[in-house]
Amino acid sequence: MHRRARRPTAHARREVVDHLGASGQTGIIDGTEIRVRRPAAGRKDRGKFISGKNEQNAVKSMVVTDAEGRLLFCGPAVPASCADITHARQLGLVELLAEGPGVEILADAGFQGLGAQTGGRVVTPPHRKFKRNPPDRYEEMYQ
Repeated sequence: MHRRARRPTAHARREVVDHLGASGQTGIIDGTEIRVRRPAAGRKDRGKFISGKNEQNAVKSMVVTDAEGRLLFCGPAVPASCADITHARQLGLVELLAEGPGVEILADAGFQGLGAQTGGRVVTPPHRKFKRNPPDRYEEMYQ
């Protein structure tokens, strides 16, 4: 008997945040793209599947792991034209992290801005504004 895969619910997302907070572990969040066949000609939302990153037809899914790389959460697939930060907001992760336990989530530059919205719980690399001669403290912080 083939069982249908269940979509992750808001309850599952809350459990992941609570688990990371209770165990004191650091989480890692990232969006991953999966290539798909080009949608049929004439489909009105055909352009939504084209990723701005690699200009291919794809869907994107949000993934949360612990520091050891164990998968804790995998969000539903959305068209790849959606930015990582937008996808995180649509999943309600911003509210969960802002209101939930003290958790540290590491993220890449696609999530810049979430740190301010979640009370510093999402840590991203700093935005590089210095092209030449950055101050020493900035280089240390960036690394």
